[in-house]
This record gives sequence, C-alpha cells and structure tokens, in this order.
Amino acid sequence: MKTGQSIFLVGPMGVGKTTVGRQLAKLLGYEFIDSDHEIESRTGAKISWIFDMEGEEGFRQREQAMIDELSQRENIVLATGGGAVLREENRQALKQRGIVVYLEADVDELISRTSHDKNRPLLQTENPRETLQKLMQERESLYQEIADLVFDTQRKNSHSSAHVLQKLLARINKE
Repeated sequence: MKTGQSIFLVGPMGVGKTTVGRQLAKLLGYEFIDSDHEIESRTGAKISWIFDMEGEEGFRQREQAMIDELSQRENIVLATGGGAVLREENRQALKQRGIVVYLEADVDELISRTSHDKNRPLLQTENPRETLQKLMQERESLYQEIADLVFDTQRKNSHSSAHVLQKLLARINKE
C-alpha cells in the first residue's frame, strides 16, 4: 500500500463492511473506523434514534459531515453506512481520497445476516426482503460507480475475506 492511502468500504447493510474492515485494518496496520459508530459515539445517540428524531435527511447530513472529515485521514480502513453513496458529495470524497472497495452479496445472504439486528432502522418493516431489494436497486449503480474494486463476500468469513482483499489491494497499488 502507498503510504497514507486509505481504504473505504461501501456496500449494503449486512455485507460485512465492519467485520471485514476490522480484520483488514489489522492486516494492514491501519486504524479501523465505522462511520455509523463514530456518529453514535459523538452524538451519544443510536442511529435509529437519530432517524426517529431527525428523519433520514437529518441523519444523511450528519453522515456527510462525518465522511468528509474521516475520508481526509490517512492510513484508515473506513466502513461507511449502506446509504452513504446516496449523496454525490460522499461519492466524490471517497473516490478522490482513497481506494473504494465495494463489498457485495446477494439479498438472501444480506437477509440472513441482518434478520435479528434491530439497529437497522430501514429494515424495521413488514417485509425486510422487499426493502433490501429496493435499496439494492437504488444503490447498486452508485456502489459500482465509485468502486476501484468489487469484492463478493457471499459465504465467506471475515478473516478469509480480509486476507484476500489485502492481496488484491496490494496488486492494485502496484499498477
């Protein structure tokens, strides 16, 4: 990896941005940061509460400020929220300031990984599968647009995913 080069992980909720990101950061000797966790830490409130009080727009404003700040750091692995790509400003900041890795998995895998997680406000619906499918239709092209690398996490554990990603990133860095 080039000195200072940061890695930004994008993709839908449940794809493994946080778990793979932690492992990858360890392998690279980088700091790991999850933008959603950072928002919660600084506000003292859960993302679901922010959604309830400020709506999605209020949350997206907080998220944009956080991504702008964090993406300027060097030597980090940043796990972004699934909807971070919705704002053009976020896509530009990520694309211009580091290597963007789009982690992907199919909807069945995402449902399996998120089915018991109550901290995902967008999935607290009658039909989480339908919601995830709709979100993927809205966001897939945005993830692809900014990705330097697309990596399938389907049926892979975070440890092996991180090791493979480390090798792929090293290869990209040599080009």
